Amino acid sequence: MTLTDPIADMLTRIRNALMARKEDTLVPASRLAEEIARILRDEGFIHGYELVVEGPHRYLRIILKYTETGRPVLTGLKRISTPGRRIYVRKQDIPRVKGGLGFAILSTSRGVMTGEDALRAGVGGEVICYVW
Repeated sequence: MTLTDPIADMLTRIRNALMARKEDTLVPASRLAEEIARILRDEGFIHGYELVVEGPHRYLRIILKYTETGRPVLTGLKRISTPGRRIYVRKQDIPRVKGGLGFAILSTSRGVMTGEDALRAGVGGEVICYVW
C-alpha cells in the first residue's frame, strides 16, 4: 500500500489512537515523521517514541500521554500543507495556533521546528501541521 500523504496518515493514526484511549500507536517511519514525533515529545504532548524494525519495515511506536483524569494531553492535530497544496510562510507570517495555546510545526531550511523556534531563528518555511 502506498500512501500519497504519509504525514496526514501519521496524524490520523495518532488522533484515532487517542480517541480509542490506546497506550501507543505504530506509524510508518520516515525522517520527517521522526522529527514531528521529537517535537511532540519535546513540547510535552507525548511521552516519547521509539524506532521499531520488523523485517524490511520500519515503524515509530509513539507512546501517548494522558492527564490523571484520563484525558489526552494532545487535543488537536491538523495537517496544513498537503502534497497537492503546499503552504509556505515567511518569518513574519508564522501563524499563532489557538491564541498561543498551540503551535505550528514548520519544515525550514534549518530543519523541522516549531513556529516559535523558526521565529527565533529568523526563518520561514512550509507549515506542516498545527498542534494544540
